[in-house]
Parts: sequence; C-alpha cells; structure tokens
Amino acid sequence: MNAYLDIETSFDGVITIVGCHIADRGLIQLVGGMVSDVSVWRALEGVETICTYNGSRFDLPLIRRRLGLDLAKEFRSHDLMYDCWRHGLFGGLKRVEEQLGITRRSKGIDGWDAMRLWSRYEDGGDREALEILLAYNRDDVLNLPVLEARLSELEGAYAGRD
Repeated sequence: MNAYLDIETSFDGVITIVGCHIADRGLIQLVGGMVSDVSVWRALEGVETICTYNGSRFDLPLIRRRLGLDLAKEFRSHDLMYDCWRHGLFGGLKRVEEQLGITRRSKGIDGWDAMRLWSRYEDGGDREALEILLAYNRDDVLNLPVLEARLSELEGAYAGRD
C-alpha cells in the first residue's frame, strides 16, 4: 500500500503540517502540535511505500532530523521527482503539474507563501491563513497520485513506440 506524503515547514524549519493520503484512509493532515513521531508513525501504519516529490532530499531528511523517524529506512521510498526527470519534466511540483495539465485549487501559492501563511496563523491566530495552508498541502498530497498516474501513462506511451 502506498502513502503519498508532503510536509510544510515554518521559516525556522519546524514541521508545521504532515499531509498524507492513503487509499483506504483518505487524507490525513497532522497540524502543529499534532505533528510528532508517534502520530506520523500511526498515520503510516500498514504502508509499504511512501511516495513524495523531492521527498528523498527534503521531506524525509527533515522528518528524520526533527522527529527522529528514519522513514527511508522503515519504508520503501518512491520520489516522483526522479521519474519526472527521466521524462524531461524539471522544476518543482507546481511547475511539473502545469506541464502535465494537472490542476490545483490553490493556484499561485508556493512554499514561501506556505511559510508566511503558517506565520500568520501561529503569530496572529489567523484561521483563514491556516485553511489556505491546509488546502495548499491537500493539493500537494492529492496531486501526487495523479502525477504518478500521468507518469505511468507516459511510460506506456514510450513502451508503445517500440
């Protein structure tokens, strides 16, 4: 079973949101104080593979440093960024989504905006900022299986040319 995972962080590198989607459980978003080694471990119970975008260089190492969980050791890791590179698709997740025609509701928001939104929520209690940030993380997480499917279609198209 696959889990599609993406994290958000604060300006000082604290993990603010861990979002993951698992087919039989749906979307799970751990927020702020809910983010812990135990809660992440429980969310991933029964998972075989963690799918990310740039997760092998960002999400998984940060989770290891901040929470003490070595997810790359405990689970198979599938970083979709490298699959994208093999198909000539470069850039961040949003850029690749644009290239493949994958839509998102939180269009126009990026990682810097995510950190600003968290700051607005944490410092000023801005619930709307938190809702926007959660929607952004939801789009990141839920678009990962869509991206994986599109990449599989591209593989099939290449295989059909032989």
